[in-house]
Amino acid sequence: MNSAALRVATRASPLALAQVDLVEAALGHRVERVAVSTAGDRHTGVALHQLGGQGLFVKEVQRAVLEGVADIAVHSAKDLPSITPSDLALVGYLERADPRDCLVGTGWSDLGVGATVATGSVRRQWLLAELRPDLRFVDLRGNMARRLEQVPAGGAVVAARAALVRLGWADRCASTFSTDELLPQVGQGAIAIECRADSPLRAQLAAVCDRTTGLAVTAERAYLEQLGAGCEIPVAAHARVVGGVLDLEVWLAGEPGAASFRRREQRRCVDANGAAEFGAELGHAAAAWRDS
Repeated sequence: MNSAALRVATRASPLALAQVDLVEAALGHRVERVAVSTAGDRHTGVALHQLGGQGLFVKEVQRAVLEGVADIAVHSAKDLPSITPSDLALVGYLERADPRDCLVGTGWSDLGVGATVATGSVRRQWLLAELRPDLRFVDLRGNMARRLEQVPAGGAVVAARAALVRLGWADRCASTFSTDELLPQVGQGAIAIECRADSPLRAQLAAVCDRTTGLAVTAERAYLEQLGAGCEIPVAAHARVVGGVLDLEVWLAGEPGAASFRRREQRRCVDANGAAEFGAELGHAAAAWRDS
């Protein structure tokens, strides 16, 4: 990279800007932040599943790179559509942070019968309802600070633990769920770096990305791609690499009142192609179950 500041397209939220700080530190190169307003940021009065589609928090950020306004884009990996536009390259991910969900407000064991839990995620609502059918859910949108200002009386707000840690608010977590209890969203806890497919920066950007995180998130995204799923469908996946073996657990909601699809398998995967094939296989299985 030359001495000029690297222009980084990002959402304008405090969390998104904190994630750019982490990319800047990893690159060891000065960056200029190009803050972009996305459709997901502008329409905070509408539930995400009602807005529909994928890329609600990334399309305008990607456009800034394609139009030459920025050199690279930095995203929360969980916001990315399962398919990357052909003229962009998803270079990789920084080392993944804690992917788990947590509660802010009242802790899990202290939530009374019929307590209110606020979250805009249908995945979180569905999985929590499987654990506690008595809970009442309300939709919640906005940046993290705004959400944490709206903790229901006697209830809680669900948040990604990685987001709270990056904002310096880890002490706000009243309780943290295991991935067995609340399987994370695809890509949760990972920061993605994207650039133009023909960018001369690709090799230098890839050098700061984490291979293990790349294998895990690639498998998760391949699972999601087979389902054609966005934030409007309750779906989850979490992969990790242990001793050279990729461990992937996936989940897909069933019909209301019916059982959900959940499967966990392990496979030795040495590259991204193998990880993608593994995730796609479980995606095919989930899709076949859904369509049966």
